[in-house]
Amino acid sequence: MPIPPLRKKPKGPHPISLALQGGGSHGAFEWGVIDRLLEEDGLEIQAITAASAGAMNAVAYTSGLIAGGREGAKASLDNFWKQVNRNGGRNVFGDTSIWTSAFGGAFGGATDWIKNTPGWRMAETLALSFSPYEFNPFNLNPLNDILDEAIDFKALRERSPVKLYIAATAVRTSKAKVFRETELTARHVLASACLPQVFQAVEIDGEPYWDGGFLANPPLWPLFYDKTPDDILLVSLNPFVRDETPKTPGEIMDRLNEITFNAALSSELRAIGFVQKLLDEGLLKDNARGRYRRMLLHAIKADQPLADLSLASKFNTEWSFLTDLKARGRKAAEDWLGECLPQVGERSTVDLKSGFA
Repeated sequence: MPIPPLRKKPKGPHPISLALQGGGSHGAFEWGVIDRLLEEDGLEIQAITAASAGAMNAVAYTSGLIAGGREGAKASLDNFWKQVNRNGGRNVFGDTSIWTSAFGGAFGGATDWIKNTPGWRMAETLALSFSPYEFNPFNLNPLNDILDEAIDFKALRERSPVKLYIAATAVRTSKAKVFRETELTARHVLASACLPQVFQAVEIDGEPYWDGGFLANPPLWPLFYDKTPDDILLVSLNPFVRDETPKTPGEIMDRLNEITFNAALSSELRAIGFVQKLLDEGLLKDNARGRYRRMLLHAIKADQPLADLSLASKFNTEWSFLTDLKARGRKAAEDWLGECLPQVGERSTVDLKSGFA
């Protein structure tokens, strides 16, 4: 099998694209990753593809970058997550267990053993029998105010130095929709983060949208067809690998959620791996126009850093929890930089042929 040639690194910071998964408050892990990457002079983020919480990080990063460079991006991300903590409570990311707060107060805080009892699960099932059009008829969404306050969307549309690809799911056509930086408003980000069990579909130009993570978490294909860096750094929030078989109702639902929200990404990674294999074997030609590009894939995965966290924690916006996730993200980025930075621009550090896991 021919060995692909090493690439000559350009002078100055090496351009990369970020691919950010969605995952509720676990997006604070990505906050930490980006915060550490901003301190690395050898890298420059030129494109971001994202869904849901990843989309929030993308617009917060870019808005701050416009206002004040790298330090402005850091400050903007800090401010966004502070606003999440101060203004939204559990409903910012759409807690599908709408009975949690009510019952939690009665028990002095809902502990894990209570949540795994049949009575609690029956209450959750009852809660999910109501649609957001019934229990939230006024369509209240605290994230809307947070985005309007924390993000300068006008500057982002007019002067974004970063290419943005924000995914949402078109409800009527069941197709993935990718919004670009030149059209973004708070509604586009709300659409990308709309869990249909909790929030009413977000309508944009007459089309209703749900969370982008259902069909693209995040979308990688736009990076292949546009003029973007050859290096992609994927930051995942849903573990691909779990060592133990889930057995309790809560564990089963958590693992099913992770598998579901990784499914679209897994399919894309398999397709990318197949195309890269054909390129390596000389069966396809690397096309400069982007039809068959030899992309270099890198990853900071959630498998170890977030392995101890449950689905319920994705709705936790306590400041101590968010800053702990940020610290985990910084540590994961530090480890990745130490191990993989020298190979950026030269080769992939993820072996898609043997499986992403």
